[in-house]
Amino acid sequence: MKKALVQRLGLLGVVSFLSYTAAVVFAPLAYPGYRWMAQAVSDLSAANAPSLVLWNQLSAFYNVCEVVCATVVCIGIQGQKTRRLRAGVYLFAIMEWVSAIGYRMFPLSDSGYAGAFQDVMHMVVTALVVLLSIVSLSVIVSAGLKDKSCRFYGVCAAIALGMMIIGAMGMKIVPAQYFGVVERFSVFAATGFNAALGIHLFCMKDEGVK
Repeated sequence: MKKALVQRLGLLGVVSFLSYTAAVVFAPLAYPGYRWMAQAVSDLSAANAPSLVLWNQLSAFYNVCEVVCATVVCIGIQGQKTRRLRAGVYLFAIMEWVSAIGYRMFPLSDSGYAGAFQDVMHMVVTALVVLLSIVSLSVIVSAGLKDKSCRFYGVCAAIALGMMIIGAMGMKIVPAQYFGVVERFSVFAATGFNAALGIHLFCMKDEGVK
């Protein structure tokens, strides 16, 4: 794979972010009574959600572009920066694959939590995604603190981690009618960070990409 192609593929992270944003913003139009401030994003893609078809159409580029971007970033940083940074990026890419495959296999069976097997598995996938996200971002933040060459990655990871913490804590603190607001901090953290990684890869000098 040519270096230039690897860098161009990094921009798929932006495509993924835009596709996901479009789904989150416009899919509620096909879901009568959906309250975005109170309901989770996952409700829009539940197996019986009236918005499922529109969600799938708008998010068509989300998963595939996200995993491709994360994967080419792993390729692009081979031999670059520090071992700690690379480890963090690799873990983040694994999280993206778990998210893409897991949520596709186990969407919620109903809006909210109905207790079906696929709902349980959806929660298991969520737990894995959250754990991998926190660990990977924490490793990247520490790499940025330890080495100036990793500062960009560290700052972006710190912002994403902060958004996740706000989302996680907020969902337990804020009134139920604002659950959806704080939850969106968490769901946009990973896809936003992925886009940032892709943009940075695209902007790297050719000789800096392995």
